Formats: sequence, C-alpha cells, structure tokens
Amino acid sequence: MTVPHRLRLGYLPLTDSAPLIVARQLGLDRRHGLELELLRQPSWSAVRDKLLDGRLHAAAALYGLAYGMQLGLAGPQADMALLMTLNQNGQAITLSHPLADALTAAPEQALRRRARQDGAPLTLAHTFPAGTHALWLNYWLAAQGLDPRRDARLVVIPPPQMGAALEAGQLDGFCAGEPWHQQAAARQAGRVVVASGEIWPGHPEKALLCRRDFAQQEPAAAGALIMTLLEACRWLEHSEHRRQAARWLARPEHIALPETLIAATLPSVAAGAAALRFFDQGRVNCPYPSDGVWFVDQFRRWGWLSGDEDAQAVAAAVSQSRLYRQAADALGLPVPAQPQRRGRLCDGVEWDGQPRYQAALDLPG
Repeated sequence: MTVPHRLRLGYLPLTDSAPLIVARQLGLDRRHGLELELLRQPSWSAVRDKLLDGRLHAAAALYGLAYGMQLGLAGPQADMALLMTLNQNGQAITLSHPLADALTAAPEQALRRRARQDGAPLTLAHTFPAGTHALWLNYWLAAQGLDPRRDARLVVIPPPQMGAALEAGQLDGFCAGEPWHQQAAARQAGRVVVASGEIWPGHPEKALLCRRDFAQQEPAAAGALIMTLLEACRWLEHSEHRRQAARWLARPEHIALPETLIAATLPSVAAGAAALRFFDQGRVNCPYPSDGVWFVDQFRRWGWLSGDEDAQAVAAAVSQSRLYRQAADALGLPVPAQPQRRGRLCDGVEWDGQPRYQAALDLPG
C-alpha cells in the first residue's frame, strides 16, 4: 500500500478557508495520495514566517501575500509559487454606524469631510501589509476622492479582533474577510458599506501558496494538492454543500462561531458576480498572471515598490500556470485559453493586464 504524502497546510479562521476544510472532511486528499494536516494560524505574518522556514508546505493565503513575499515587501524576500486561486470576492469594508450613516446621507462628501475637516485621519484596519485588504481599502478610498496615504491611518489587526475594536471606538472601520463582518453586525458595532466584489467584481482573493522550491522539487505533490483543492472548490459549487461546509467551519477547531452566522457568509451559488465564488466551472481557479500584474502595479501606485521590477515577468514567475493546467487536465476541467483576463473596477478603470503605474500616484489634494 502506498503511504500518503503528508503535507502541512496553513489557514486562518475565515469562511473562504472552506476548500481546505472540505478537502479534509471528504477525504479528497487521500484520493490523490496526500494526507493534509490543517494548521490554523493566528495571523498572516505567522503564515508568512512558517512558509519561509518550512513549518508549512503550503497555505490558503492572501493573493497579495504571494507578491509581497516575492518582492520582499513586509518581510524577507522569497521566491514564491501561486498554485491556484481558491476563491474570488467575499470580502467587505465595514464602517462604524455614524460614519456609515454619514456616507449614506452624503456619499460624495462624508469621507472627505471626516478625513480632512475633523482634525484626524480615518483609522481603518486591515490584515497584512501588501495583502488584499490593504489594497481594497486603498482602492476604494481613492475612488472616493481620498488619498489613503494622507487621509487614513491604516493599522494591522487580526480579523477576530476587528469587531471589538470598532465597538470600542478604536477604529472607524475595517476591511477583512467573513465571517467577521457578520460578527461585527451581530454585536451592532458597524455595518458593511461596500463588498469587495463591488470594488472589483471577480477579484482574486485567497490563493494556494507555497515556496517555489517546493513546487519545483516536488511537482507531483504540488499537482496532487491542486487537484485535491480543485475538487473541493467544485464540491462547493452546490448550495446544499455550502450548508454542510458551514457546519464544518463552525466547529471549535476551525472558526468557532455559530453555524447560522457562517452560513450567512456562504451565499447561494447563483448570488451573482460580486458574491463569494469558489469554482464557476474552473474560471475562478486559474492563476491568471494578469491578476498578479494588478497587485504589483498597485504596490507601485502606493509607493510600496520603488524599483524597476517588470510586473509581467514577476507575475509569470509566480503564477504556476503549467502545473495548474496539468492538474485541471487530469480532472477533465476546462482551462481558460488566455492567461489574461479583463475587468472593470468601481472607478470605471478597465483592467486589461497591462501595468498603469511607473511610480507612486500623486493624488490631487
């Protein structure tokens, strides 16, 4: 009998960790010759550190973390491999009730008035420097006519602590994944003002991430891991399966919140282009290099990246398109013919995979 290849996978207590939990519960790992050891992590910095030193073989991680680590932002540089996208959308921005009410009453003025006339910048929390949530905040604030470098103070807080910090008046708002917006709403600390899928419909969010030397030295294990999680994402394509996933996620060892609260963050598969998606006939899961270019481009836009790195070359190296295609082909799943995809963001920008910024953006005052 063949001994399964044991892999240590990290994840945070978030709704979009569902593919990992599902894969283990259904035994999909064993089907592909693996034994997954799922290790809940306290923060994205812990995920970063354990990927770097080998305590984790791979992780369900912020898409931006792959490129932040590759470029040496917010930590040591390491060559990274993005094996597949695990989900699109599913994040949000919650604001305190007074600020959310002001935004509803005066959508063109409320944030600028609060940030520039009340004597202090907005204090907003996200989950990791160079991560997705920092970029959704920056992009949305800029679309509202603010400069997030001047008009906001962005702080890093673990997602489970955000609702309490908002309730205590320590924050004006936060951007994170679910179920932490549902928890903040349940404790009446604030309310969602925009879903991340409204900022960029179909944006990449969590990815299956590993160090590149692991993908190169153990391509069979990396391919088996992709197949395992592709099958889990396909299983989540059914609304009744999502209800079962909510029961598993609610367990103390995973998220440890009420099942009803978690189920509310797993909408029907037919919920629309801005809702949380795991599969969509495989269109979600391709590691599009053009998605990586967007992150590198935004790093440069906000002054986090000052070198002359070629965004398209970086994305081509990080995105493991060949490994992904092999895994999808083995499962009989379609693979997009083009490695690029297009999208329209909330400010009207049409993203076509071509870098837009050569240097940090100077926003008008």
